[in-house]
Amino acid sequence: MDRPAKAREIIEKILYVTIATASKDGQPWNSPVFAAYDEHYNFYWTSWAGTQHSQNISENPKVFLLIYDSTVPQGQGEGVYIKATAGEMTYPVEMEHAVSLLYKRKGKEPRKVEEFLGESPRRLYKATPKQCWVNLDIDVKSNFIDTRKEISLV
Repeated sequence: MDRPAKAREIIEKILYVTIATASKDGQPWNSPVFAAYDEHYNFYWTSWAGTQHSQNISENPKVFLLIYDSTVPQGQGEGVYIKATAGEMTYPVEMEHAVSLLYKRKGKEPRKVEEFLGESPRRLYKATPKQCWVNLDIDVKSNFIDTRKEISLV
């Protein structure tokens, strides 16, 4: 299987995305979130607006996503690494599409967009990919080295 096809398979299989964020003063933070994606591999999730990753995104939209398949035996794990920009969604039409994707993936009826706006503490977020990589295993003088290869998902 080619690398982009394998990356798409991992994205489809793994329900949680780890989002790496940084505060405006550079303090790093990682958060796993249940996420859905669209045909352009934009990723969507809901979070409380007060969480550290949500606060970081409001201050610094640069994020890094990792979707790693840890369900396989040791030494066979593969991941998809995505440099992206993220932000809180505020346009109801776009939010309806994102909510439908999220709740379809959960196997539940979609919530109303209003539940992610106004006084609600929960928000809807979108990450738009800028670059994407997969991991490659190479051997350097009998040493296992984990490297990355840039790919296009679409």
